[in-house]
Amino acid sequence: MIESTKQDYSLSGSNEPPEESSDLYEHFRFVVDKGQSLLRVDKFLASKIENISRNRIQHAIQAGNILVNQLPVKPNYRVKPNDQLAVILSWPPREVAITPEHIPLNIVYEDDKLLIINKQPNLVVHPGHGNFTGTLLHGLAFYFGQQKVTPENGFGYLVHRIDKDTSGLLLVAKDEFMQQKLASQFFHHTIERKYVALVWGDLSQDSGTIEGHIGRSQKDRKLMAVFPDGETGKEAITHFKVLQRFGYVTLVECKLETGRTHQIRVHFKFIGHPLFNDEQYGGNIMIKGTAFTKYKQFIDNCFKIMPRQSLHAKTLGFIHPANGKAMQFDSDLPEDLKQLLDKWSNYTGSRSDEQSQDLF
Repeated sequence: MIESTKQDYSLSGSNEPPEESSDLYEHFRFVVDKGQSLLRVDKFLASKIENISRNRIQHAIQAGNILVNQLPVKPNYRVKPNDQLAVILSWPPREVAITPEHIPLNIVYEDDKLLIINKQPNLVVHPGHGNFTGTLLHGLAFYFGQQKVTPENGFGYLVHRIDKDTSGLLLVAKDEFMQQKLASQFFHHTIERKYVALVWGDLSQDSGTIEGHIGRSQKDRKLMAVFPDGETGKEAITHFKVLQRFGYVTLVECKLETGRTHQIRVHFKFIGHPLFNDEQYGGNIMIKGTAFTKYKQFIDNCFKIMPRQSLHAKTLGFIHPANGKAMQFDSDLPEDLKQLLDKWSNYTGSRSDEQSQDLF
């Protein structure tokens, strides 16, 4: 496998696996010696990376995941002295072994190349930082272990990630080349991703676009922040439209043009409408409403119904690399979000039967 188990060089500038993200990771970096003669890039890398075939390197090249001087190259490129080579993939290098664990998985689609999972909340996708067991990858290792044909690595290849407390659709490839081809669609923003979120406040517009570079917060490195001047972070664009207004909160559909860590959560906090009950970004306190005791109790009950940020990855569309067909999947809202919207509807009396059918 093209994986380093020693260090994690994230191209986003962090040592943490990003969540809700399609950022790429640098697994290997080489600087060509001054005395190196011209040599095909696949031969050069095969001589530098242990336990890897030229065929796998060529697949990575074809997917655009081998960079020379920060640009993708063709298989016949010949390295020159002082060239800087990087092998990038869309998952972070692992530092722990993945052992099978029987974790229930809601698989909504599967073929011989990939599968789609409707991830439940409170499930970490990738091990690390205190979550070395009980992750989606451990559950995939168990699932594939029961099948006749299993991926070479035993647990599949993540194409993107959503964070622990976000529910919804997640794409997993069954081989490394398929993963690279799908990751390329994410990287070039040709994937369709739509989320549903409940945010604090009554948005002034029925639709709009939030723009602002996203990078690590200078106050807390565990969090992300918006840098509107663009000098820090990476470009991030979120399109939204209002689905339903409840007065003190608003249900919105978000369409991602880019895929940065915590993008939706950070963008809505930036415009003053953090996600409902988003503890990391200030949505877990009563921001809008009245001072009446009954209302405060109502909000507390809402937090208990949905003890996580109100975010669900509802729609996922992409081109299947194996056959070129357009694939699109849509998931139902999770039960906790349904109950939360029902509670707000009963409180405000704002939802019609027709709206209910459209949302659920």
